[in-house]
Amino acid sequence: MSLLVVGLSHRSAPVSVLERAALNADAQVKLLQDTVAAEPASEAAVLATCNRIELYADVDKFHAGVAELSTLLAQHSGVGLDELTPYLYVHYEDRAVHHLFSVACGLDSMVVGEGQILGQIKDSLARAQDLHSAGRLLNDLFQQALRVGKRAHSETGIDRAGQSLVTFGLEQLARGGDVQQWARGKRALVIGAGSMSSLAAATLARAGVAEIVVANRTFDRAERLAEILMEGDDTDVAARAVPMESVPAELTRADVTVSCTGATGLVLTAESVAEAVVGREPASSAMAGEDGPGVPGGRSAAAAGAQREGAPGAGIGSEDGCPLDLSAVQGTAGFSVLGEAAVAGMAAADLEQHAAWVDNGSVGGDRRAAGGTARPGQSGTLDPAADTDAIAALAATVAAVGRIPERRRPEPVEEPQRPEPVLFLLDLAMPRDIDAAVHRLAGVRLVDIESLAEASAGAPMAADVDQVRRIVSDEVAAFGAALRAAHITPTVVALRTMAADVVAGEIARLDGRLPGLDDKHRAEITQTVRRVVDKLLHAPTVRVKQLAAEPGGAGYADALRTLFDLDPETVAAVSRAEDSTTEKDRGPA
Repeated sequence: MSLLVVGLSHRSAPVSVLERAALNADAQVKLLQDTVAAEPASEAAVLATCNRIELYADVDKFHAGVAELSTLLAQHSGVGLDELTPYLYVHYEDRAVHHLFSVACGLDSMVVGEGQILGQIKDSLARAQDLHSAGRLLNDLFQQALRVGKRAHSETGIDRAGQSLVTFGLEQLARGGDVQQWARGKRALVIGAGSMSSLAAATLARAGVAEIVVANRTFDRAERLAEILMEGDDTDVAARAVPMESVPAELTRADVTVSCTGATGLVLTAESVAEAVVGREPASSAMAGEDGPGVPGGRSAAAAGAQREGAPGAGIGSEDGCPLDLSAVQGTAGFSVLGEAAVAGMAAADLEQHAAWVDNGSVGGDRRAAGGTARPGQSGTLDPAADTDAIAALAATVAAVGRIPERRRPEPVEEPQRPEPVLFLLDLAMPRDIDAAVHRLAGVRLVDIESLAEASAGAPMAADVDQVRRIVSDEVAAFGAALRAAHITPTVVALRTMAADVVAGEIARLDGRLPGLDDKHRAEITQTVRRVVDKLLHAPTVRVKQLAAEPGGAGYADALRTLFDLDPETVAAVSRAEDSTTEKDRGPA
């Protein structure tokens, strides 16, 4: 018999498919019953969470097992097999063990390191035990997975991953300042009532926010989370639940909003966020352009002000005959359009026109007489040689790449500071809940998974993940060795039982031939014969257990049965007896 898992998760399927394939408690029970009733499977367990649906089974045929388990998942989920198949993954034997241990440690979770999965694995095992669908293999597997998960959380910092993601996100909203000082007195809106949203709500409550409003598609879950927040002994926060339809109205009151749902589309669009902050920000802080905030079209206020007040760069617009669209190069305030900084990034056609203008133009007396403007810092007749060489080199690059690379970074242009945010948004969902265009709204600060990933690059979390992966690899190897060794144990027990029967038969025969043998001598002879048999069997049985524990060692049991002509039914009876004893001794999950 062999371990097989067939399933789908957030890593293999879109949320829309996961939502349709979700199994309620009754469906899980029926799936387990149908799986153990199917021909290839003798044991079964279902691990069903909001982000995964996995069916574990002990099967005697791989291909038949995959086909049967896939069909059963499709039937009970209501998603057609043809539609479901592209999103299914299959793990077999050691890879199946490795997968479950990784899941138990939180390595396969949407939020790496979250500990909620351990409770879900425990519930999955308890359900299979109640239905008697979990035999020796799955009982041992799930019990060991729970131990491995607990070991990973106790020996590494992986259990802080979920907590640190929320905390780190709030720290980013506070721009690295003290989160409690930043959060004190604020009104918070939490969208979603899952594990991550609940963690965010609890963190905000401990940080000292004045109010938390919870919105969720299932209103009962929102109410329950609000009640838990109100009942907390370490917080003094007002909490209430609202339906999802109330989010736009609540957004206008919120100072900070955290969103983490399983929605397939955007929960908050840029337009809805912009409407929520109207009247709560300065009139000039509208949607900022891509090239700079605060001024329509992205022009910096410093550049615009420089032109108005005659600051450096005011002469940009007065160089007669320049073929450039001067309004497009205002970011180079302080540079003449004759300079290299003005042409960096210019298209080839524009560059040729500009080169001709620079090459043929003149500065000094002729142009000044004509009302032209000399290149800043120069006087007299223009000597185009230096610029010609530079532009010729740039033109050669254009022929290859089509654009001019920036050879020199323009001097920084002072830009006006964006107004202080009046609304802070933390998006912990994947895919995103909040439109990325919100980043460009003045008066709003958005932190999402992408910005968190950039800010946390090289974080020490990577070392914890590597350490947990090593723990998983070691535990998989140990479990596999124990499983293979256990596979040969019934054969070894059957061999020793047969040897004991042989000894008993020979002693009985000796009694018949020597009826006058006294008890003392009979006991000595019996002990001697048993010691001889034990010594003859000790080395082979110990060695065969060692060999059987190694990868590919499953064949040693068959070899032992063949060499000693052991009755397969006797071996099976030993296995059944061991399973019965193990079941009685097994404690709660």
